[in-house]
Formats: sequence, C-alpha cells, structure tokens
Amino acid sequence: MGNVMIHVRFATDGSVNEIGERPSGASAQTWFNHLSRNTLNCYEALSGGRGIFRIARDQVDALKASCTQ
Repeated sequence: MGNVMIHVRFATDGSVNEIGERPSGASAQTWFNHLSRNTLNCYEALSGGRGIFRIARDQVDALKASCTQ
C-alpha cells in the first residue's frame, strides 16, 4: 500500500484551520494533535502556513479509529 499525503493548513495564530483525512467528530486541531503524537518522522513543514503528513494507508486507518474512541 502507498503513502497518503494529509495536507494541513494553519491559521495565522498557529492553530490548525484545515486538515485532510479528518475523522468525523474530531476537530481539525484534535486530528493534527493525534497525528503529531502518534507518528514519527511523518510530518513535513511547507511554506505559507502549510504542511503535510506522509503516512501509510493502513496506519491512517488505524489512527482514525483510535482518534474516535
């Protein structure tokens, strides 16, 4: 299985404004925090208040399930 790219967009105050693959019921900030705490070396900061996580599809599915419990 390939990697999924989860795009993140930040507000000017540093909070998460938008994030991909977000499970229903989780806020954008909660999903970002969950990904940050439960992955290692998967995040890449980009310019313009953006970033991406590169995570294997099966790991994304497992992270979604654990975020909504």
